[in-house]
Amino acid sequence: MVKVIDRLLLFVLSVVVLIVGCSVLLCALGWIPFDKAVNFARDVYFDLHTALTFISLTVVTMLISIRLLIVSLPRSSAVVPSIDQRTEFGDIRISMETVENLSLKAAQRTRGVKDLKARVKVSPAGLEIIIRAIVDGETSIPQLTEEMQAGVKKHIEEITGIPVAVVTVFIANIQQSTPTFKSRVE
Repeated sequence: MVKVIDRLLLFVLSVVVLIVGCSVLLCALGWIPFDKAVNFARDVYFDLHTALTFISLTVVTMLISIRLLIVSLPRSSAVVPSIDQRTEFGDIRISMETVENLSLKAAQRTRGVKDLKARVKVSPAGLEIIIRAIVDGETSIPQLTEEMQAGVKKHIEEITGIPVAVVTVFIANIQQSTPTFKSRVE
């Protein structure tokens, strides 16, 4: 919900900046007569209704700008994404990187796998683990992926105690065999 409000605020701020920018450009090009610009400036200074409207719009625009500036600033780098668990003895925090590395360790035990990458997401049902692999091309892919999924799920649940909802395996490619040529020296 907060992201929707921030997007709406960004839209409103963009419209206000666009209108002000167009007005200034039209003044600079001489398309807005000088006397009208002077009359508006005089109204801002001396007409209470115009001044209050102008002040309100300016304050709202400044508040929106401050809010978006605060949202855009990076958070503290000390906050590492983690999975938090509460036990009877206290809290346990396991970093996402730890779970990714455990997933890679379990997936590497599968024969026929050459290159692996893992990504972990947390969902209400448990962990969603996505593994990208390059295989040797000599092992049955359905058998290999099934074995990898079961191994990763079992290993993560045993080590971390966190339920794994799904393990998705994406076979990106097969490893190309390098030709073996013997060089002949004459």
